[in-house]
Amino acid sequence: MKHIRNFCVIAHIDHGKSTLADRILEITGLVRKASVNQMLDSMDLERERGITIKAKSVRIPYKSKNGGEYVLNLIDTPGHVDFNYEVSRSLNACDGAVLLVDATQGVEAQTIANANLALDAGLKIIPVINKIDLPGAMVDDCSLQLYSMLGLRIEDILLVSAKDGTGVSELLEAIVDRIPPPWGSTDEPLKCLIFDSFYDAYRGVIPHIRVFSGCVKPGDKIMVKSTEKIFEVEEVGYFSLGLAQSPGLQAGDVGYIVALIRNAGEIHVGDTVVSADHPEVPAIPGFRMSQSMVYCGIYPIITSDYARLGAALEKFKLNDSSVVYEKENSAALGYGYRIGFLGILHMEIALERLRREYEQDIIATMPSVIYKVVCTNGDILMLDNPSKFPPVGQIDHIEEPIIRARIIVPSDYVGPCMELAEAKRSSLVGIEHPDDRRAILIYDLPLAEMITDFYDRLKSVSRGYASMDYELNGYRAGDLVKVDILVNNGVVDALSYISPRDSASIKGRALIYKLSRVIPRHLFKIPLQAAIGSQVIARADIFPMRKDVIAKCYGGDITRKRKLLEKQKEGKKKMKMVGFVEVPQEAFLSLMKIEE
Repeated sequence: MKHIRNFCVIAHIDHGKSTLADRILEITGLVRKASVNQMLDSMDLERERGITIKAKSVRIPYKSKNGGEYVLNLIDTPGHVDFNYEVSRSLNACDGAVLLVDATQGVEAQTIANANLALDAGLKIIPVINKIDLPGAMVDDCSLQLYSMLGLRIEDILLVSAKDGTGVSELLEAIVDRIPPPWGSTDEPLKCLIFDSFYDAYRGVIPHIRVFSGCVKPGDKIMVKSTEKIFEVEEVGYFSLGLAQSPGLQAGDVGYIVALIRNAGEIHVGDTVVSADHPEVPAIPGFRMSQSMVYCGIYPIITSDYARLGAALEKFKLNDSSVVYEKENSAALGYGYRIGFLGILHMEIALERLRREYEQDIIATMPSVIYKVVCTNGDILMLDNPSKFPPVGQIDHIEEPIIRARIIVPSDYVGPCMELAEAKRSSLVGIEHPDDRRAILIYDLPLAEMITDFYDRLKSVSRGYASMDYELNGYRAGDLVKVDILVNNGVVDALSYISPRDSASIKGRALIYKLSRVIPRHLFKIPLQAAIGSQVIARADIFPMRKDVIAKCYGGDITRKRKLLEKQKEGKKKMKMVGFVEVPQEAFLSLMKIEE
């Protein structure tokens, strides 16, 4: 066990985690030359966006300069706040962490969040400044930030360039010297932490585990603590660039288990696996079920594809267990599904994967959050869909989720960032100045304001320099109302939304105007209305197409023309009673950009 080192690489998005992993694989000889950049990021989406979506593990044999032969278990973690829980579980599977900072960007919001997670987990941190080869590198400034903001010693900081390999060999030596070997005993009962999993079509769900005590081998009976389900182990192994089978795993090892687990709901990230013979072994603390924060409805563009979409979601959930979904029916869009995501980036990634990997033509509705609706009779409802809200007369008040946001921004852009935050109904908690160049703004902000375009606008007003990290901070009552959109006097449930009362009219008018531009003209007049209960707050009419029925009258008595016009008028009245207005897909996309 003294020759094993379990460590992970943590950083903000785009600070070079995956590139550093590529250089480590090359220098240790596991691969001769990386055939593609970001070898551990296997998805096309990961390479396109330059982010890590799924944590990857790899076992690296390493011969140290002191002559010792070591096994390095590297876990490459995601960097975005949406995957915060997955990062925390990966940290619990490690004994040390390489904290990576971009020399041109400095310490950013998620750097601080991940560093605090590592400190809470009791890990040994190795601070590393990356991209020192770039002309804009600010090595001295980054070193001071690591000291002042995280309390890390300047003399412990290593300088590397993951792109050209400078300093990576010294980093590997530091991992061997500074990170302690794993603890645990093979004589004690089995206890493992599940820090990730993936689905194999032939072998079921394959959990990634860190063994803290005991050993596991094929033929053993294991039990998952949260569900108390018992499985028989068929295969164990470790992670090379693929899966490498081994006779067994023991305390200190990182690897995988194959036990024919067919249902993804029977395995959860952060859960504990113990021996079925010793169910009394306590669970590893910190486990919780993943909580969806953002919801949206998805519907097939072609109604007959509903069954295909359901099958695709079942397969997708096997690969991403944090997604939750249920069936939903919309009068405007037909049959579809309501899906819950960890955050707005998670939603974008999941929808894009459904379109690409599962070839689904779908339309997604406006994302929403979970509101706490307190009724006049005392009932409390947790609702994620505005169309499920009770009538206005039955609602006492509505509470919305609040996040605690930490925004790190250069001092020159503090003013525009504060203006943006205040426009989003936020309240300032505090301002910190870690150095002369930057400020940390701490706000309590409604989650509903953040999920639409807050992050994009924050990047715009700060010219891309601001970074943000957030966490859920409870619920707060507000003067919120449900706004219904009526097309031809019928409510289109998929266009309903929740809004603060003082801005409901402005948003309603903007949406009605956009709808009047995208809904085609019919042979009868179409009224468009935005209403709060029975009170109409915005209206526009789409005027009908008209046929000139008196064009054929080239003379004669005026009563003949009047007769034709009256006949046309009666026909339009009848048509309006039985006519159907189809709302095009562009109408639902317009709701996403309601503030433009």
